[in-house]
Amino acid sequence: MQIAELEAALDRMSYAELKAIAPMVSMKITEREKAERDAVKAELKALAKSKGFEFEELFGNGSKPAKEKKTVPPKYRNPADATQTWTGRGRKPGWVVEELTTGGNLDDFLIRD
Repeated sequence: MQIAELEAALDRMSYAELKAIAPMVSMKITEREKAERDAVKAELKALAKSKGFEFEELFGNGSKPAKEKKTVPPKYRNPADATQTWTGRGRKPGWVVEELTTGGNLDDFLIRD
């Protein structure tokens, strides 16, 4: 079906009909994208093999390398219990919240080395 014919067919449809086919069109687009991606990948694998290479050797295995996690040194220490520390990132630990509600200041807990 030509684009012009398809557009004419869509113009003849009611709003309800268009709403009914919209999810089907979206689903078909997703299916077609996967099928065409798989076909291109198969072609590339065949081409690589014909040239003496493995696909994975050229393009990797398709997964992204894991990001290396960086540890952040603690910035605050609980004066009442030196084993309790906090980096200053994320949710405040209970001891920090408790100290702040009783009038404490974060600067009071800074680790100064």
